[in-house]
Amino acid sequence: MRPIMDTSLVKALPFSSAWLPGDRWPETCLRLPLLLLLLPVTLIILLLFFPSSAPLPPPHPNIPCGAAPADATAGRWVQTPSPPPPALYNQSCPFHRISWNCLRNGRPPVSALSWAPSRCGSGAVVPRVDPASFLAAARGRRIGFMGDSLSEDMAIALLCTLWSGDAGVRQWKRRGAWQGGHFPREDVVVGYHRAVLLAKYTWQPLENFEPRKDGIKGTYRVDVDIPADDWINITKFYDVLIFNTGHWWGSYKFPKETPLVFYRGKLIEPPLSIFDGLKVALKSMGSYIKREVPSKTLKLWRTQSPRHFDGGDWNHNGSCVSNRLLQQNELDSWFDPRFRGVNKDARLVNSLLQEALVETDIQLLNLTYMSEFRADAHPAVWLEKKDEVVVWRQDCMHWCLPGVPDTWVDILAARILHYFKQGKG
Repeated sequence: MRPIMDTSLVKALPFSSAWLPGDRWPETCLRLPLLLLLLPVTLIILLLFFPSSAPLPPPHPNIPCGAAPADATAGRWVQTPSPPPPALYNQSCPFHRISWNCLRNGRPPVSALSWAPSRCGSGAVVPRVDPASFLAAARGRRIGFMGDSLSEDMAIALLCTLWSGDAGVRQWKRRGAWQGGHFPREDVVVGYHRAVLLAKYTWQPLENFEPRKDGIKGTYRVDVDIPADDWINITKFYDVLIFNTGHWWGSYKFPKETPLVFYRGKLIEPPLSIFDGLKVALKSMGSYIKREVPSKTLKLWRTQSPRHFDGGDWNHNGSCVSNRLLQQNELDSWFDPRFRGVNKDARLVNSLLQEALVETDIQLLNLTYMSEFRADAHPAVWLEKKDEVVVWRQDCMHWCLPGVPDTWVDILAARILHYFKQGKG
């Protein structure tokens, strides 16, 4: 005798005929587990043998190659497509600083390489700036660099590049600019203001001339919350501002006999080390820029440019006479502060910089990573005069022009043009 079953359950069974206890399982029920097992296997086979032909679109598809902030921090150097286009300028550029004019000084030309950002895909490289088109897009605008000699290196690269688009350019050193040019065809100004610490600093000699037991000859007073005179009055003059500092914040520029002493109205107590002083100055300058520079101004802060001293520091026989790029797996051993190498400062300063700018509207122009590979592109022993080699040994900090800063300029130009096209500048 079969047990009595609630027939309301029969309607819920997914079979064409109801199953009751004691009956055999329907054939459909037996096949279902097998089908469920075969389904994922079938899907895997389809994905393996019939992949999607349409690749996923890259992030930021509407941003030109080179204009996205990540374009300089993920990518690789590749050979410039052959035949490479002619250089936009040579050793005859009127803005050249002789020590970086490596062709004039007899150095072999720097390798013709292009930067290929990962985001751009398919081996696309950052396009070389078109000087005439850039000047036309920047008509009536002003571009200013503030900082140390690495900012000057980049400013000269931009000036020489744009010179090829307007040979009528005139030297421009107004408003406290150390170097600059006015391009009359489109009324564009590019200026460089030398402010190595960005903050104001002044020499304070000893009050009496008797030598001190600690060897101190005098101090440099750094007012961490006051900009240097070189740029304090131009915050509203420029439409684009590019800042940097960092290379002077070391004992080789300010040894123990002439140290930096930090003030914020009055002497900061306890006294700060150079590194801690840099932290305070970066945050103070970032706050000042946010407060005093108009919001419509494009504000960029270029990260540190890496040095490439091999075998010792600049004063201990360090050298960069090389035509070899570093490999990806070598970068940390050269630049990671954990290894305490002589070239660690760039990443150290960058870590402070990222922290200091968090609450500002200043954008990072991160050129450090792409430059770490380029141990082949410094002036080294090809300097202005032979006596410079005796004094400085080799220059493994600045860059030959033409050279790596030209790619910096291509990326900067892409960022600026994209900003202008958005109607923000």
